[in-house]
Amino acid sequence: MNLVGILPYVQIMLSVILVLSILLQQSGAGLGGALGGGDGGSFHSTRRGFEKFLFYLSIVCGILFALTAFLAIILSKQI
Repeated sequence: MNLVGILPYVQIMLSVILVLSILLQQSGAGLGGALGGGDGGSFHSTRRGFEKFLFYLSIVCGILFALTAFLAIILSKQI
């Protein structure tokens, strides 16, 4: 199997990991802040532990997904 055959599966795995890492991140305001409300209370700006790991994982997966998309475009033009 060549790279062109494997690339869609890599993109699917990266997209699932990216979506899960974004959905698992918690904001300081909670669900009320996501829907427009918020109490303006305890919001911390530093990420620690698993939250920091999810933050970096989402950045890395986003970059890798974009790179594999560009690679798929380049490889499809050569065939």
